[in-house]
This record gives sequence, C-alpha cells and structure tokens, in this order.
Amino acid sequence: MELSHQHRRFLLVSQCGFQTVFNFVENGLIAWLIHGSSNTVAIWNRFGGIILDILLTGFFLPFLICIIISPIVAGQVRSGKVPPLPPEQFPHWRWFRRSFWIRGLILGIAGVIFGALPLVSALILGQAQSFPMVSYVMFKAIWAAMLASLVAPIIGWWALANASRKLLGASGRELQQGAF
Repeated sequence: MELSHQHRRFLLVSQCGFQTVFNFVENGLIAWLIHGSSNTVAIWNRFGGIILDILLTGFFLPFLICIIISPIVAGQVRSGKVPPLPPEQFPHWRWFRRSFWIRGLILGIAGVIFGALPLVSALILGQAQSFPMVSYVMFKAIWAAMLASLVAPIIGWWALANASRKLLGASGRELQQGAF
C-alpha cells in the first residue's frame, strides 16, 4: 500500500528536507567555529582531524536525529497534527518498535559502517593530506547534509510507525509477529 500524500509530504519535507538543510548549516557552522582560525585542516592530528570528525559525525548525526525527532513525531501523532499510519504501512522489520535510544544506536553504528568508513577509506586511499579551511567547511556541511537526507526519512517513518502502533493499540499477538 502506498503512503498517503500527507505522510509522503511529512517524510520528504518535514523530515528529509528540513534535516538536510538544518544539518548543512549546523555542521558547516560547527566546522567553521572549530577550524575558522586555521588555514588548513589536517586529515589526522593530535586532536583527531578530518578522519575523527567524519567518524564522529557518522555516528552522532543519525543517533541525535533519532533521539530528538522520535519524541517530536510521537507528540505530533498523539496531538493529531500528523495522522497515524495504518498498520499495513508499518515497516516489515519489527525492530522499529524498539526504544528510540536503541534505534539511534543502531543507526549511528550503521552511519559509521556504511557512511563514514567508506569516506575515510577513500581519503586514505587517495592519500589526502589536508584541506583548505573553507573547502573543509563546505565538505563537512555537504557530508552531513547527505547523511541526514538518507537517515532522516527512515527515522521519521520508524518514529511515525511506532507512535501510530501505540496510538492504534496493537494486540499482543501482533507485537510478537515479524522479524527483528
């Protein structure tokens, strides 16, 4: 079954669009504040450098989006601002029912494995040395925006499904069915 227009708009605009723009600005600003006094940003230095920053962003961006957005989405569903999903539109894997802390932790680990590590590997294999500060700020802003655009709609869908399930009152048998 296809998502309703209102749910698609919620996931694409409220979740994906907003998070993409917000994380572009926020991560660019943070990179500027941290490295603004430097001419270049090293790939690796005693404070970690670009590699550590990419790994930390890969984990904390999905984790923080999940723990911040999930309670907000639940409140929007409870208040009626966002209609609940019908059960047939819930994700097939049932682990969206886990706490948002667990979902955030799993997505943070996935962000490191599937996002940050390939990017770090490319920088190492390409023998990157350092970035000019302005180039690094743009790189960091774009990297964070891309990661947010990938994880925010998934986080929003899982949060919407979890809140809808609670609101609609799933039966005990239904809760035990399905995959992890």
